[in-house]
Amino acid sequence: MDVTDITAPQLKADILRHLTFTLGKDAAHASVYDWRMALSYAIRDRIVEPWFASTRKTWETGAKRVYYLSMEFLIGRILEDATINLGLRDMAETVMAELGQDFRTLIEDEPDAALGNGGLGRLAACFMESMATVGCPAYGYGIRYEHGLFRQRFEGGRQVETPEDWLTQRHPWEFERPEAAYTIGFKGEIVTRDGREVWVPGETVLAEAHDTPVVGWQGKWANTLRLWAAKPTTLFDLERFNRGDYAAAAEPEALARTLSRVLYPDDTTYQGKELRLKQEFFLTSAALQDILRRFKTGGHPITDLPNHVAIQMNDTHPAIAGPELIRLLVDEHGLEFEPALDIARACLGYTNHTLLPEALERWATFTFGNVLPRHMQIVERIDAWHKAKYPSRPHYVGIVKHHEVRMGELAFLMSHKVNGVSALHSDLVKKNLFPELHALHPDQIINQTNGVTPRRWLKMCNRPLSGLITDTIGAGWEADLDRLRELEPHVADAGFRTAFGAAKRQNKVALAEWMAGHCGVTVSPDALFDVQIKRIHEYKRQLLNILETIARWNAIRENPTADWVPRVKIFGGKSAPGYAVAKEIIHLINDVAQVVNTDPLVGDRLKVVYPANYNVSMAERLIPAADLSEQISTAGKEASGTGNMKFMLNGAPTIGTLDGANVEILHEVGAENFFLFGLTADQVVKRREDPDHSRHAIEASQTLQDVLQMIAEGRFSPEEPGRYHALVHRVWHHDYFLVAADFDAYLAAQAEVDTAYADRDRWLAMAAMNTARSGFFSSDRTIRGYMADIWSVTSAL
Repeated sequence: MDVTDITAPQLKADILRHLTFTLGKDAAHASVYDWRMALSYAIRDRIVEPWFASTRKTWETGAKRVYYLSMEFLIGRILEDATINLGLRDMAETVMAELGQDFRTLIEDEPDAALGNGGLGRLAACFMESMATVGCPAYGYGIRYEHGLFRQRFEGGRQVETPEDWLTQRHPWEFERPEAAYTIGFKGEIVTRDGREVWVPGETVLAEAHDTPVVGWQGKWANTLRLWAAKPTTLFDLERFNRGDYAAAAEPEALARTLSRVLYPDDTTYQGKELRLKQEFFLTSAALQDILRRFKTGGHPITDLPNHVAIQMNDTHPAIAGPELIRLLVDEHGLEFEPALDIARACLGYTNHTLLPEALERWATFTFGNVLPRHMQIVERIDAWHKAKYPSRPHYVGIVKHHEVRMGELAFLMSHKVNGVSALHSDLVKKNLFPELHALHPDQIINQTNGVTPRRWLKMCNRPLSGLITDTIGAGWEADLDRLRELEPHVADAGFRTAFGAAKRQNKVALAEWMAGHCGVTVSPDALFDVQIKRIHEYKRQLLNILETIARWNAIRENPTADWVPRVKIFGGKSAPGYAVAKEIIHLINDVAQVVNTDPLVGDRLKVVYPANYNVSMAERLIPAADLSEQISTAGKEASGTGNMKFMLNGAPTIGTLDGANVEILHEVGAENFFLFGLTADQVVKRREDPDHSRHAIEASQTLQDVLQMIAEGRFSPEEPGRYHALVHRVWHHDYFLVAADFDAYLAAQAEVDTAYADRDRWLAMAAMNTARSGFFSSDRTIRGYMADIWSVTSAL
């Protein structure tokens, strides 16, 4: 039976059945939570059938599976996304209304799954949905974090981190699999038995599986997201408890739970570093043991593994997969080292997501060898094997150098393919990141430009625009995003532009109402909504944005009667807890907002809004309402970005540098529909050769001098005038990310934005053309590229 073949009475009956028999409530006494859970279980029931059918078909055909290893899966809320993909969204809304419940209220009652931080994790979530949509048999493997990254709030403008609590409620989308549990070891010693080296771990935990089905468009295929929770191998020390040592009796459980509590624990201490390494091994070892267990069930010889298994390492976090797979093949399956290495390399692929050296993980050999002594031996042997095979390798190249294990080099050497995530990024991976390894392996690095799923990021989150698209070009574009090109002929039609503008305004009105309620800031939906939402980092240059905001505020004050285009500057994002400079930038943004938003001379001409705790659900509000997409990173630093693609898809032109996927967005949309500014990646490198580049740039810009002076004299922190002296000093003397060098060009580009927005017809044409030309940036296209060029997998559909 087609899973979408369900009537409204059947769905209503399913909801009431779950309300009674799963939740133990009657309709008269059910809360919003109860109704949301009952609806979730009813929708989940409809996913199970294609999920089982997909698994059966994969087993029956012996199809090769993809295993996607990622420390993050930023999946967001599931309920509405599932109803969209099953074609049941409108029916669910109608049925819940008949039951006296508001569908939107139920949707917003669902907590965001706190399983990720930013683009890396959201990309993994988009990939899982696209793999299901295109029929790629796959498992995603991650960690079931109790508290995730952290919940952000502001106190006096400062970021404060508190634990996420998403799992204090029952998670209705997962199935616990206690039978799928694996022992994970740490520390201990290496002993020799029967002539073979054997690892005897000093600590062990259990990895227990929790499965969430991921259904694709129209319910034709479903894959599995398997998340591991850490459990103690020894639940409770009764002897210690009976002696009165109650805390010590619970130590095994405390050790285990620590592993799956927090995403990216602060690693500024040795204990933090050890915990992060343990987490990465915990995820990777559990996944590989599960993969090998499933493979052996098929009865194939272990040497046939690459024909049935493709493993993708999402960044360097799972880079330990190479040594661990070799260990399992050698120590548990009896293979010799080199055949095991060849098999591992044939299975493994590595996606590089960063050009920042500090983001390519490196572990002190002491830490690595202490936590994973057997793997330290294997890593050294991999390094020696590669050096012997490529004697021309420069002496400074390798995995183990300067008492460090370099995880980027390890991931490269243990993969048969290494891919960047945008055309520019892949080129820089070859030229700047791994030039020596690229010279030795010239065919290994390839490009797969990132993408986003149009089901969540247009169909679901932007109903006014997606409805207009369907009315204009017909249904079916959701799984064939290239069809958006069919909108182009309509952009010249005034009626279509008016309808496009009306859809955008509907989203802006909704966002303005939400910001008034949640942020206490009243804004006009007719103002230009200028949005920068992403992780707070110096290279993403939120600082450049807020400096321009101060310049705009000052210019309005000096000439309040000028014909200003009203602007709402919207920021969103979290800083890593230990990143002092990024947290200082957050504080400055909030301080500037406090001054600007209460300035009667400026009024509605400029507002600054920074909602706390940016997450997927907030992005689903902000992106459809955005007029302008801020993609202003220092050229050569952003690998790709996916927020830029979401904004483009939803009709927001980009103001940006030639960085990451901006390059390809500019190519697709055309220069006339993009606000380009700033140094190129090559010019950035050259500019840094001048040690005084920031001082020269500031001295050449009176506007920037004035802005920095206002900050330095405490205009935005009168109770503590010296609060931002260090930040101002950094711009003058240590401006590695070239904020000063690009400031005047950014100012000029923002003036072009004002001019374009003031011409309503021109702006609507630009916005609509961004949507019409965004088809390339579907994650379906990206996944098909991985399937063909990296995984050698064919669609099961």
